[in-house]
Amino acid sequence: MSKALRGAALVVAGFFCALLVLRDSAHAERADGAPAVAAGLELPVQELRLFSEVLGIIRQHYVEPVSDADLLKNAIRGMLAGLDPHSAYLEQDEFQELKEGTSGEFGGLGIEVGMEDGFVKVVSPIDDTPAQKAGVRAGDLIIRLDDTAVKGLSLNDAVKMMRGAPGTDILLTIVREGEQKPLQLKLTRAVIKVNSVRSRPLEAGYGYLRVSQFQTNTGRKLREEIEKLKRDNGGSLKGLVLDLRNNPGGVLTAAVSVSDAFISDGLIVYTEGRGSDAEQKFSATSGDVLDGSPIVVLVNAGSASASEIVAGALQDNARAIIMGEKTFGKGSVQTILPIRENAALKLTTARYFTPKGRSIQAEGIEPDVPLERVQLTAVEQSFEPLGERDLARHLGNPNGKKPAAPVTKPGDAKGGAKQEASLASADFGVHEALNLLKALNIVQSRAK
Repeated sequence: MSKALRGAALVVAGFFCALLVLRDSAHAERADGAPAVAAGLELPVQELRLFSEVLGIIRQHYVEPVSDADLLKNAIRGMLAGLDPHSAYLEQDEFQELKEGTSGEFGGLGIEVGMEDGFVKVVSPIDDTPAQKAGVRAGDLIIRLDDTAVKGLSLNDAVKMMRGAPGTDILLTIVREGEQKPLQLKLTRAVIKVNSVRSRPLEAGYGYLRVSQFQTNTGRKLREEIEKLKRDNGGSLKGLVLDLRNNPGGVLTAAVSVSDAFISDGLIVYTEGRGSDAEQKFSATSGDVLDGSPIVVLVNAGSASASEIVAGALQDNARAIIMGEKTFGKGSVQTILPIRENAALKLTTARYFTPKGRSIQAEGIEPDVPLERVQLTAVEQSFEPLGERDLARHLGNPNGKKPAAPVTKPGDAKGGAKQEASLASADFGVHEALNLLKALNIVQSRAK
């Protein structure tokens, strides 16, 4: 990354879920010299006359002179913004930022944002970033940046205001559901290096895998982390918690690779659009890294796009139990179309569908097991409850069993055991997912 890019903080606007297809054919021409993209299309003459008329009025009467280049560029931006929230015109810096986001290293606050009712809406904070550490949550509405009101700004303008050199501060004023008054959070900008996959053991035989976003190398990293978990547990796992909460999405092929790791055969996802290039089918290859061990996938309202592809594929193939909240509901695919050396279009070109033909666009994935947002609190006990064995003159066990040894509570062991147990103890979703995995193992063992 260049020094200039490292020195500029970035807040990524929107989702990463795009098929990064660089189509050189966009520059091709027909034999008669007309652009290939215009072949077979009739120009809307009346509408172009209206556009020309408005352009002339602005040039003549606007309070300050504006260059034709800026006017036309703004017209292109408006044309794409009017299509859907995810299509956009990308200039050189914006195109570079998008590529950096999918590669896993970029500058910024570590926050995925979109626009809602004129305010910047947080889609999700990225793990281990200034936004996540400061307490920014999915669904927060940013209404003020330092002393500047967000209302009336474009998303790009708001993003530019949130940029700055690493180490500098910015004050976000946010409105949060359930809070009676706006909150103010101070964030320090930083260079963001996103590790998209992290793992840790939960209990003997059970592993936890967190995927924070889908980058080009996420599938490979996921397999490496699972192999590490298996080695730490004697070569196999009884079950896995796959955490996709607050994962805003990413590269489509990465979502396919992650799904393929757990599915031995069958359809993963397919896309439909107007062009033949937009119609694709992705199927699983043989092999399951967990050899059929149960999986619980955690999702919430911040799970979007590629996260929903994985959740939908595992749900439709009956490979995992989906637990948590209804997901965000972004069921479209964006393709990057270069239009010249320093500019490109991010254009919505297809919808994707789960293996059973479900479109989650504006609907989301319904969890198999819904969970409320609650916080676990351990109950301290200073004594063990009384049992039959504690009563005077109690009958002995005819099988000759001795009284059970005291049970060591999770977290009592020294070193890493306490750290490992703390996740299930502190995180209600992980706690419930682990309990479900244990129940599934009991059912499977009894069935055998």
